[in-house]
Amino acid sequence: MVHFIGAGPGGADLITVRGARLLGEADVIIYAGSLVNPALLDGRKAGCQVHDSAKMTLEEVVGVMEEAERRGETTVRLHTGDPALYGAIREQMDELDRLGIAYDVTPGVSAFSGAAATLCAEYTLPEVSQSVIITRMAGRTPVPEGEQLRKLASHGCTMVLFLSTGLLEEVERELVAGGYPPHTPAAIVYKATWPEEQVYRCTVSTLAQTARENGITKTALITIGNFLGEKYQRSKLYDPAFTHEFREASR
Repeated sequence: MVHFIGAGPGGADLITVRGARLLGEADVIIYAGSLVNPALLDGRKAGCQVHDSAKMTLEEVVGVMEEAERRGETTVRLHTGDPALYGAIREQMDELDRLGIAYDVTPGVSAFSGAAATLCAEYTLPEVSQSVIITRMAGRTPVPEGEQLRKLASHGCTMVLFLSTGLLEEVERELVAGGYPPHTPAAIVYKATWPEEQVYRCTVSTLAQTARENGITKTALITIGNFLGEKYQRSKLYDPAFTHEFREASR
């Protein structure tokens, strides 16, 4: 059996209870060493094999899983954040299907949720933004034509960029071309929820400069939008003048 587990955004105590239990029961652990906090491995059982996938190919990763399955062992594939976002798990699951190896997925806290917590921010604010676009800048790996950053920016809603820290000059140009005013609030969140996390608040037009001045080249999320501003409307859910299923308006 193979368990795909989301390790969370970085803090070792932000893995789910289920994920931590399965991790402690594993005979073999394959983890993304360049991204996953190694402190998560401290609870592994004695004799557990550990493989760092940072230098492994898909074929090598699946080969380790296949060997463990032949020995009747349990494998944990530990991915950063939530494995459904930029986790490259589909190709692994397809190979396991081909080999007839059973697997399941335990979700994790995504880095975009960790970044909001670090910012003490709410991505969806009444009269500001009710949608969140999670995407990345096209680089060595392209994005579909319809998902070019300037096209997504035309919606003007909250945006969170993964895998884009080294491309911030291009990000700035695309965001402005798509419709974000240059003064739109933005923030670079470096290693959200890790002990060494840092937050750099800026604007769309100063993203590249801010990253350059602080030596940030990777392992950061870029958040963009007026949810970082001061203005918003109060939620109707707790408005005394608003009636809903569980409460009558009191004024």
